[in-house]
Amino acid sequence: MLQDHIQIPRKITNQLLHLAQISPDLEVCGLIGSKNGLPSSCYPIENTAKQPQQRFQLDASQQISAMTKMRERGEQLFAIYHSHPSAPATPSITDLELDSYPEALYLIISLNTKGILEMRGFKIAHKLAQEIALALSEDR
Repeated sequence: MLQDHIQIPRKITNQLLHLAQISPDLEVCGLIGSKNGLPSSCYPIENTAKQPQQRFQLDASQQISAMTKMRERGEQLFAIYHSHPSAPATPSITDLELDSYPEALYLIISLNTKGILEMRGFKIAHKLAQEIALALSEDR
């Protein structure tokens, strides 16, 4: 059963929004690790897609390195994040096709919102997306 909402710490939310803002023309991407089911670390990863303005592809070696660091820190994969520079914060057809980690939350940040950044969360499995409400939590 899916949760009806997920708590995202303010520190991680601010980090994700900042990463999207400093590269407004490219899809930024990376992983979020968690401890005890709570998001705890952000791992930015280079986007190696041929058209990084329109899609993302995690750099394989950086992804392996991030997963290794998570394991060393006792973390699990919590989320995969990426930005949409000129599209809404909803999964694209490409995002639905690449649902490699159905256990992970997919966080999508949109810069296409008239100056206000938007971040939404989705569980993606079998090429279907279900939105999960995000709630901002204070850092612990």
